[in-house]
Amino acid sequence: MVRFFPNPYDDYKPGSDVVVDKDAVVAQINEYVGSITKRLQPTQKNVDGGLYVGITGVSFMFLYLAKNPTLSSQKAFYLQKGFEYLKPATETSIGDKTSFLLGEAGTYAISTVLNKELGSDQFAESLRMYKSLYPSYLNPKFLKCGGDELFVGRAGYLAGILWISRELKTPIFTLEELYKICDIIVTSGREYAMKNKSPSPLMYHYYNTEYLGSAHGISFILQMLLSIPGYLTYNKAAAQDIQASIEFLASLQNEEGNWPCCMEEIELNDHKLVHWCHGAPGMVYLMAKAYLTYKDQRYLDSCIKAGEFVWRKGLLHKGPGICHGVAGNGYVFLLLHRLTGEAKYLHRAKMFAEFLTDEEFIRDARLPDNPESLYEGTAGTVCFLSDLLVPDKAEFPFQDVFSNYCYN
Repeated sequence: MVRFFPNPYDDYKPGSDVVVDKDAVVAQINEYVGSITKRLQPTQKNVDGGLYVGITGVSFMFLYLAKNPTLSSQKAFYLQKGFEYLKPATETSIGDKTSFLLGEAGTYAISTVLNKELGSDQFAESLRMYKSLYPSYLNPKFLKCGGDELFVGRAGYLAGILWISRELKTPIFTLEELYKICDIIVTSGREYAMKNKSPSPLMYHYYNTEYLGSAHGISFILQMLLSIPGYLTYNKAAAQDIQASIEFLASLQNEEGNWPCCMEEIELNDHKLVHWCHGAPGMVYLMAKAYLTYKDQRYLDSCIKAGEFVWRKGLLHKGPGICHGVAGNGYVFLLLHRLTGEAKYLHRAKMFAEFLTDEEFIRDARLPDNPESLYEGTAGTVCFLSDLLVPDKAEFPFQDVFSNYCYN
């Protein structure tokens, strides 16, 4: 089964200018936004799925647009729409309070930042609710299914903390409080790795599968540990295991530039998934953070190799989304553009954005299960297009590798 469209575009010609047609991109954004607001209503029946596929994710999209300086003339409209899409989620319990991407933790995070932008006092209550979840993650047996990853686990909660702190420009926990969560993540990874004789000093599972990628795997967990200010200095033993685990993951990149989806697939050299959730388009963020942390050229080389692979095989049949779609793979080039400053990567991101309007893509791409959502559908695509307008600030949602989160 062919999972991708052949890339029809010429690559960047050295020395040429790359000009993003901002009017065309804004028109593309407006078309998607119009379709989203028509097809996915801000009602309680659409709350399930949280940030990942529920209306909270659409609220995040509007917040993202509101913060884009190129779109400032629409800021008030975007914030109001963001509030409309968030409101049913704040009035409905979906039963999974501690899950960042699937449950209420993500809703509290968006509510905190959106209400702050709106100048509403409600932001303080939302922040209190987000912070009230903290003790849950200190329980070593927090979740039997695997309590350390992004969607439902500790890494997701840390991602929310870092994002809220950056957006509010103030710490919301002390470093000591953050280090407690990090220590538990490291201990959890060590114990699991020893028990299962893992070749990596740290290893994790989600429903008994040792995923490697961003969605449920070790790469996002390690990225969060690298992102907590001062943690590597605070816990030297943890720092050793973190770096050794990153080295192990880097060694799994194959000749093409991709990674296995999970530990069980290491022996297969033909790794077919070219997704943010499983494969190079998600693993590249850990390698980028490792490069920025350790200043080791090998990690940058790994990112570049991943980018070449995504350029060849990243125009996915699966649709336009950021989890397993064209926009998520386009984000790889915006990351590489910020990492290297090279125009080649902006050109490639621009081509992936153009392909979203290509007749072949519109005709033959699959319709995602949740076609308007943040991760599977066009709300995430809008975030990618929005970032194409300000490529020097581009970042995959909740996965900023560039910020030095200030805790002075």
